[in-house]
Formats: sequence, structure tokens, C-alpha cells
Amino acid sequence: MAGAAILDIDGTLVDTNYQHAIAWDRALREHEVTVALWRIHRHIGMGGDQIVSALAGDLVERRAGDAIRAAEGERYAELVDEVRVLDGARELLVALSERGLDVVLASSAKQDEVDRYLEMIEARDVVDAWTTSADVEETKPAPDLVRAAIAKAGSSDAVMVGDTVWDVEAAGRAGIAAIGVLTGGFGEAELRDAGAAEVYESVDELRRQLDRSALSR
Repeated sequence: MAGAAILDIDGTLVDTNYQHAIAWDRALREHEVTVALWRIHRHIGMGGDQIVSALAGDLVERRAGDAIRAAEGERYAELVDEVRVLDGARELLVALSERGLDVVLASSAKQDEVDRYLEMIEARDVVDAWTTSADVEETKPAPDLVRAAIAKAGSSDAVMVGDTVWDVEAAGRAGIAAIGVLTGGFGEAELRDAGAAEVYESVDELRRQLDRSALSR
């Protein structure tokens, strides 16, 4: 049985991916950069330190990367009240904790945003630890965030749960298995191609199938 469960937050436990896509779209447009919204969505889950360059190129990153990131934060703040907890999120955390796993939430968001999600999920009394932007230098798909979460868990025998190919790739680079969920808008084939050992429709389905999953082996 795995010793630790590392869970992504955005798109996995809380339904934020499309609000983030809209926020990035508005932030880019404010700086006279137009990227098709579907392309932005394909990069949600990649860290903010990398997404501007990935979407618009290194020249835009050098010219306005920090300003675009700041604008995205402002635009997302205008949408954050629309965010909802995904079905089964807290129940999965409770089930993992009751099975004796160390449960760590992995996020590269700023502390205030992570605090908001912890309150929404009612997770503070269930999980063992969580990460924030202060814990990493380079974000997903780099493995830094996953390694930071593993360190907080205290067990390298961990499994990552995430909703994007960037989560899965980061887990692989950190040397642990990954379980994918479809709630971020990435398809099962995409997640498996990125290296996911298993894919579930949602964390609620994973909870129902927990005893058959990689988290129980």
C-alpha cells in the first residue's frame, strides 16, 4: 500500500480550470496578445512561471511576462467566487487518511489562494500538509512541486492524483506513479500517454474504487 497520497488541488479537488483559462485569456489580451482559448486550456495546470512563454513565446515572456501573470491573478480574483468544490473531494481525503496514508495537497498557488481552497474543502483537519508557491522554484511539469509534497509527507512511496498531463509528467519526473481524473478537461488517452497508471472520471469515482486503485497497492 502506498505510504502517501499527493493530490493536486486546481481541477482535481476544486473546479477552477475554466476560470483560470478565461483569466489567462483576459490577461493576455490586456497586453495585446491573442491566443485561442482552447490552446490556453491545454496549458492549464502548467505553472505560471512557464505558461506565458509556452503560449506566446519567449519574446512576450521577456517583454511582459510578470505583468501578464499579475493581470491573470487579478482577473482570476474576479471569477473565484464561481469556483466550487468537486463532488467527493473531502470524502476522498477522509478515506485516504482513514487508511493511514499521509495526505498532502500539492499546489504552487500563493498562500491566500491555497487557504481559500482549504476552507472550501474543509481539509485542514484531514490532510497532513500542503504546499504553496513558497515551496517551489520551478513549477509543473518540473518535478519540484511533487518533490516538495513528498518531503512534507515523509514518504517516498507516494502516488500523485491530478487532472492534467502536467501533473502526470511532474509525478513521473519525481519518480512516483500518477492517477488521472477527467475533471480538468484532459482526455483519458492524453493522461495515459503522459504516464498515468489509472484514470477515473473524478475524485468521487476514485473514492468509490479506492480499494482497487494504485493507492491501495
